[in-house]
Amino acid sequence: MAVLGAGTVGTEVLRLLAEQGADLAQRVGAPLEVIGVSVRDRSKDRGPHVDPALLTEDAEDLVRRADLVVELMGGIEPARSLILEAMAHGASVVTANKALLAQSGAELYEAADAAGVDLHFEAAVAGAIPLVRPIRESLAGDRIRRVLGIVNGTTNYIMDAMTRTGADFADALARAQELGYAEADPTADVEGLDAAAKAAILASLAFHTRVGMGDVHAEGITRVSADDIAAASRMGRVVKLLSIVERLEDADGTERVSARVYPTMIPREHPLASVSEAYNAVFVEAEAAGSLMFYGQGAGGAPTASAVLGDLVSVARLKVHGGKGPRESRYASLPIAPIDELRNGFYVALTVVDEPGVLAGVAGTLSAHGISIATIHQEPIEGDDHDGAAEGGAAAEEQARPARARIGIVTHRALEAAMTDALAALGAAPSVIAVDSVLRVEGE
Repeated sequence: MAVLGAGTVGTEVLRLLAEQGADLAQRVGAPLEVIGVSVRDRSKDRGPHVDPALLTEDAEDLVRRADLVVELMGGIEPARSLILEAMAHGASVVTANKALLAQSGAELYEAADAAGVDLHFEAAVAGAIPLVRPIRESLAGDRIRRVLGIVNGTTNYIMDAMTRTGADFADALARAQELGYAEADPTADVEGLDAAAKAAILASLAFHTRVGMGDVHAEGITRVSADDIAAASRMGRVVKLLSIVERLEDADGTERVSARVYPTMIPREHPLASVSEAYNAVFVEAEAAGSLMFYGQGAGGAPTASAVLGDLVSVARLKVHGGKGPRESRYASLPIAPIDELRNGFYVALTVVDEPGVLAGVAGTLSAHGISIATIHQEPIEGDDHDGAAEGGAAAEEQARPARARIGIVTHRALEAAMTDALAALGAAPSVIAVDSVLRVEGE
């Protein structure tokens, strides 16, 4: 077997292979021999568990000689080309590359089928949590309705820190970077792209439909403020970045698939509300099995390596004893539902002129777009009390500015397209100074 990449996860995989080789051989029925480890720079010290003699910078030659390839490089290229090359030469593949699967999964599945090899990717979705195998094997006889959860440890750490300490986003992100939970460039995590790739994989598996990265509506957490966290707390809620994939049924019985990622207010009593630090948790809702919850470490070298080794043992067993693993299931080919056609509860925060009639105007605008209000909270903004005399330029300017108030509204479930139009109308209203925040709300 060949290992592509010797970073955090790759070195942990090699360590576990070295320490547990005898046990793994018994589970597989044959020894697992590493013939080479592909790296960009052979001179770099990889630690005591990586034999320098195995290191090579010629990945193409390595995959041509291996009967099993473990891809832990990340990114799209050269990982995609190397996996295709490995399959063409008869090697089965284990990968943790969610971005590649979300973008080119169809191509990889077809290549695996054409070559008669296996493609396993348990580690691509939620680190150590067994999730891929239960969905495509254990629940193969059931009908999955929805998969909802926290699948990105970095953003969960940030949201949890903001909730516990009152920190703003920038400070919580900086702390996550100090602790190694966030990359120096955290874009893929904080913009929801990592979670969206995982949502695409989960939707494809759960609904027997090809769902790609472009089919997932993704919003990140960069605009979630300390005020949003405080507002959620006042309402007995917390804010989490959720990945939601579900099977929708229209009035005429037509089924569609929805896949989306966005920050959401959930009740404090919801099991996902208590998921802290960099942990992941996922609910799978199936017709016969009911609700199942999977919880554990969703990232990190050792946890992810555990999932990789599980796939490695499964694929190696098939090599030794014969047979094939699960293939791509896409018989349903359900259409993708655009985000505008979904219905959600919303939390909307506005800064408005504090004068009579403004609240009624806001409610009227929402009503005109078919949106009803569940709860509303209004409070003056500190520093806008202009009673008394004021002297000097700055004071005079402050006194001339109209008093302002902050309004927080939670709506009943409304059409996404209607909310988009309502927000545009509110933003153009003379009495609305700013639309500060818009978050979805679960449970309304």
